[in-house]
Amino acid sequence: MRASLIQIAVDEGESVASRRRRAAALVREQAGSDLVVLPELWTTGAFAYEEFGAEAEPLEGPTYEVMAKAASDAGVWLHAGSIPERAPADGSAPDDGSAGGGDLYNTSLVFSPSGELAAAYRKIHRFGFDKGEAVLMSAGRDVVTVRLPGTTLGVATCYDLRFPELFRSLVAAGAETLVIPAGWPERRRAHWTLLAQARAVENQAFVLACGTAGTHAGVPQAGHSIVVDPWGEVLAEAGAGEEVLTVEFDPGKVAVTREQFPALKDRVMGLEPPAPPTQVGGRGR
Repeated sequence: MRASLIQIAVDEGESVASRRRRAAALVREQAGSDLVVLPELWTTGAFAYEEFGAEAEPLEGPTYEVMAKAASDAGVWLHAGSIPERAPADGSAPDDGSAGGGDLYNTSLVFSPSGELAAAYRKIHRFGFDKGEAVLMSAGRDVVTVRLPGTTLGVATCYDLRFPELFRSLVAAGAETLVIPAGWPERRRAHWTLLAQARAVENQAFVLACGTAGTHAGVPQAGHSIVVDPWGEVLAEAGAGEEVLTVEFDPGKVAVTREQFPALKDRVMGLEPPAPPTQVGGRGR
């Protein structure tokens, strides 16, 4: 399988419409790849919080249309990164157990080579604690996988990378290749690399983690998109600037790894948290 990760730069001064056109052109240049991946919130920048509401679009909005056409023109499976999605105010949004209509979501779009929408994933873990994405956007609830010829993708986004239980759920749903678009800051780049390798090793899966270059609202981005195999070996890694990282990998290595070292068979699911320690009252003997 041939995968191309487009580590696009998101900088002030370029309009969203211009960046859409540029991203679509980069996707078309990857004709011959099987899978193409764009980063998280590349239309606005992951830290451009003030732009989320202004640039939010419906699921089948401008980015959907441009990316569907690009996937079809290139004949590739396209993970088009994520967009700030505004759910319909009439409540007609997909019933995924998330918050109500009119809310914002960090939503990933995956297209087939014919340009059809194969899946949409609303980011479950939102970054920011008590500000930013965490308060501006609602959380999704669905675990999303996409079946490609030769492998099943498990879809996650950026901050999700810090929550291994999500990836266990993706593996339980059949995922063999974990695709993670991100807008990861440069100051925590060491975590980006470490966590990508950890998710690959513990789930015995390929990890394709696509970050952004440039600066989002004054926050320098890590870049360094990375592809990791099921043993944790880094197959390819980008630099800090805008580039397309292309790698060939054999999806069959997942089954071989899981057969040769069947650690996943020893998973114990649904463990209960420990009871609080017993308080011993009175004086000791």
